[in-house]
Amino acid sequence: MKDTTSFSPPPPAKGRLGCFILILVILGGGGWWWWNNRADATAAGGPPGMAGMSKGKGGSKGGPGGMFGAPTAITVEEVTQEDFEEWVNLAGTVTPLNVVTVRSRVDGELKKVHFTEGQLVKQGDLLAEIDPRSFQVALDQAKAGLTKNEAVLENARADLVRYEALLKQDSIEKQKVDTQASLVHQYEAALASDRATIASAELQLSYTKVLAPITGRVGLRQIDAGNFIRSSDANGLVIITQMDPIGLVCSIPQERVAAVRKRLAGTEDVSVEAADKEMNTTLGKGKLLTTDNQIDIASGTLKLKAELPNPDGALFPNQFVITKLLVDKIPGATVAPSTAVQRGSKGAYCYVLNDDSTVSLRTITTGAMHGDRTFIKEGLKPGDKVVTQGVDRLRDGAKVDVIDPNAKPPPAPTSDEGSKGQGPHGDKKAKGPPIP
Repeated sequence: MKDTTSFSPPPPAKGRLGCFILILVILGGGGWWWWNNRADATAAGGPPGMAGMSKGKGGSKGGPGGMFGAPTAITVEEVTQEDFEEWVNLAGTVTPLNVVTVRSRVDGELKKVHFTEGQLVKQGDLLAEIDPRSFQVALDQAKAGLTKNEAVLENARADLVRYEALLKQDSIEKQKVDTQASLVHQYEAALASDRATIASAELQLSYTKVLAPITGRVGLRQIDAGNFIRSSDANGLVIITQMDPIGLVCSIPQERVAAVRKRLAGTEDVSVEAADKEMNTTLGKGKLLTTDNQIDIASGTLKLKAELPNPDGALFPNQFVITKLLVDKIPGATVAPSTAVQRGSKGAYCYVLNDDSTVSLRTITTGAMHGDRTFIKEGLKPGDKVVTQGVDRLRDGAKVDVIDPNAKPPPAPTSDEGSKGQGPHGDKKAKGPPIP
């Protein structure tokens, strides 16, 4: 019998060859894209496979539209040579230079308080008065004793003069004259003691008026008028804190100690600035006074003490501030804008503008940064133009178009220019005769 089973003929060889060619084209295109993007990412110091994300729309070289040779818009700044100041930021605490607990130096009843809590006082201002009556009585007694002994001494001196006259006439014994002279010396010593007693009584009486020992701000009153106060009271009457100038204490890592001490040994003051914790506002500027005499082994830091003028009271005792300390000055340093410095897997780098409107990737070595300026140790020279904006869309050798960020935009078209060729409603004027 004849086999009637259906049989499908094999596909022609031409169809299989077409499929094979299509697969090769797809694999080759993907490999070409991966290799191109890997090379760009490696040149920029980034990880392979990420370059296409930074090339702009279409993932082509040179930024957006780079497939058609369109340059990338960038801004540049010139590398300069200038004196660079190296500052460090440290955590600091405002500390008054002088704090005095005002105590009474005599015992007695507190009659009157002459200050207001929180008031600014000057040295010598009257703060309080203590009942002076008992001290006035002691002074009067000392003066009375002095008057009495002055009269006794005057009489003893008169007797000595008479005795000496009689001795010349050989009418009295010399021993009696010597005794009288000794008595005169005793009364003179008594007068000296009386004068000292008077001075002590006057001093005790002056202590009944409590004066401000320093200029500063008074705190809260520790005792009220009418109470009996003693010189041995621990709390005293009030605490006065010096506010202007005011102190500042901070700690610096031991690696910076040598540079700071070198600056202190020089003739110029070491500048210190205090800013708020957000570093948005400068609260005061002053100078470094001294350092501690030993490094804290627990933290590896050395304490520093500074002095800052504080006429407006912006700094307050125990306030936390960020301390900016000038540790070094580098004359003739190569300085670049901080926005031009980029970081990658190979370290710091930046893009430098070439004369043919292309950019070159340059590996650099950076130093300290202050504000928007960075000290460049190696890799750049004064006069180089570095890219500050548009860096994320660049690669080594890319074509660029330098723009001026401060340039004014072109003026907008006037209403007359915009209405040319338009009808009363903004439409184009219709041709032909007007509609009646």
